[in-house]
Amino acid sequence: MSTVTADPAPSSTRPGRSARPPRLRRSWDKHWYAWAMVLPVVIVLAVLIFYPLFRGIWLSFTNLTEANQVAEICTRSITGGEVCADNPNKWEFIGLDNYVRVLTGQVGEFWQWTGVTLIWTFVCVACHFGLGLGLASMLNRPMRARGLYRVLLVLPWAVPAFVSAFAWKFIFNERFGLANALLTAVGIDPVSWFADRWTALFTAIVTNVWLGVPFMMVALLGGMQTIPSELYEAAEIDGASAWQRFRNITLPGLRPVSMTVVLLGTIWTFNMFPIIFLVTEGQPAGQSEILVTGAYRAAFEGIRNYSLASTYGVLILSILLVFSLFYRRVLRKQGEVW
Repeated sequence: MSTVTADPAPSSTRPGRSARPPRLRRSWDKHWYAWAMVLPVVIVLAVLIFYPLFRGIWLSFTNLTEANQVAEICTRSITGGEVCADNPNKWEFIGLDNYVRVLTGQVGEFWQWTGVTLIWTFVCVACHFGLGLGLASMLNRPMRARGLYRVLLVLPWAVPAFVSAFAWKFIFNERFGLANALLTAVGIDPVSWFADRWTALFTAIVTNVWLGVPFMMVALLGGMQTIPSELYEAAEIDGASAWQRFRNITLPGLRPVSMTVVLLGTIWTFNMFPIIFLVTEGQPAGQSEILVTGAYRAAFEGIRNYSLASTYGVLILSILLVFSLFYRRVLRKQGEVW
């Protein structure tokens, strides 16, 4: 008598493959503690950064202002109660109209502000890098009281930006400022620093250079100290001059640090609100405004135009994203990993 055995139920998995949980599930089972520690940071970023970002992008497609933000208009009646009716001018979705009006010059001074912003950013970052590199080279060599000099040169970075802004604004005061006092002492007429577009921008650039050079100096000094000293010794034995050692050893060795600090400095300077707002105040007649101060005035001065301010914000973000992508492409072509 023969017995017949039933075939086992076919497996739902393909031959040669074992059933495995999804990748996200495996990561959670293995590193749940890491996810738990990262979660508070993700929540904070979502609340403080991502929600305002997406909210601002959405508002740029509307016509929301202080005047039309309320859906209903309520008035008090003779009897003491309130009578509410729909606001006929309430805000609505308008698509790309804000971008068209801004880019064609119908509203604001976008192209003028963009030009001033680019000049402001380029000059400030160039001065930051040049002066920071010079000071870092000086402090990287043996000298007396080197530690004291480092502390004194970092001091401007430790002072709050608004304090430095008010101090430099007083220095460039037309009647009581130190700058005009020095000019008068050497026989030069006092200058109305904030009566001309370029002199007003000059005062802001001087203030921002004072604030930004210490960071660049510290970053570049740290990069110099990572370059092996044997390279300098070998070059000196081969008869290389100080300039040749600087050009062929120091600058190539600083390239990774330089690329990073220039990018950070560009982004920070492009969005440097307090210096322009507190030192020049946009004088004269808004000619020294940059994009971020223009966006602020649209949002918080006069009839507050929240949609217009959001449009400026999105355009600023877009400009910086394009610059960052272009910068990253340049780095990759040069063989830098970023």
